[in-house]
Amino acid sequence: MKGKIALEEHFATEETLMDSAGFVPEKDWPELKSRLLDIQDRRLRLMDEHGIEVMILSLNAPAVQAIGDHRKAHETARRANDFLAEEVAKRPDRFRGFAALAMQEPELAAAELERCVKDLGFVGALVNGFSEDVRHSKPLYYDMPQYRPFWATVQTLDVPFYLHPRNPLPLDAGIYDGHGWLLGPTWAFGQETAVHALRLMGSGLFDQFPALRIILGHMGEGLPYSMWRIDHRNAWLKAKPKYPAKRKIVDYFNENFYLTTSGNFRTQALIDAILEIGADRILFSTDWPFENIDHAAEWFDSTSISEADRLKIGSANAARLFKLDR
Repeated sequence: MKGKIALEEHFATEETLMDSAGFVPEKDWPELKSRLLDIQDRRLRLMDEHGIEVMILSLNAPAVQAIGDHRKAHETARRANDFLAEEVAKRPDRFRGFAALAMQEPELAAAELERCVKDLGFVGALVNGFSEDVRHSKPLYYDMPQYRPFWATVQTLDVPFYLHPRNPLPLDAGIYDGHGWLLGPTWAFGQETAVHALRLMGSGLFDQFPALRIILGHMGEGLPYSMWRIDHRNAWLKAKPKYPAKRKIVDYFNENFYLTTSGNFRTQALIDAILEIGADRILFSTDWPFENIDHAAEWFDSTSISEADRLKIGSANAARLFKLDR
């Protein structure tokens, strides 16, 4: 399929590059490093070869979210955003940008998002999970009350927010002791991000800001396959939910969330996601450079779904969500 739009596609600056070093064996680091630092050369060639018309680019993980000094985090995000804007300007027909945001300080994050959207032309934000802040003893999750003004800004700007994974902090990762292979994209990324997303759903955030649109990668971080159980646990008791939100969790999932195919190139998973959330809310992505563009594109172009759904997921949904056809 030609004309695909991909939206979980990462880059790094020299400042954030080493955050990705631990995700591959040492022998593979030179290759990943080269992929992360390239935007205009190999990346574009691969896009051309595999029918990707537009990539929406985002900073590697955890980057800004792991900087405990909130001012330094904000400055790092701002520099990364300025760098990305310069790269997008070289090929505005092929690239768009997601803002990196220092969520350690919600007011600064809101202001930076507004700058990125209004001044730099970015189409939304991608944030790498919870944020660390030396002023707080625990990780900062975005259902917390101090983030409501930030979410008001997101809704006013009418742009999507991509919640991208990161590993849990060592103090919260005891279950993985002796089983480090479960960290990262194998399991911990999805588990951590799914819980964060459920916190947002259960907090009442979407009752207050019903127009928010949150994107989850990797075919929804396992959530499409858990919706029924989450809402029907012990249903025979007819007990009221213990969360502040006014509706069932599945209602928020189906109305406020979008999923991408990033790093999850399995037809059975895609079909299950279509059955749960619908083809109108699924978007093609590759997860370059941590996954191969050819693996993503060749699978998607031949996977056993209808051509109507392939067109929606491959490009039409993203064009509508990000207003790319205007």
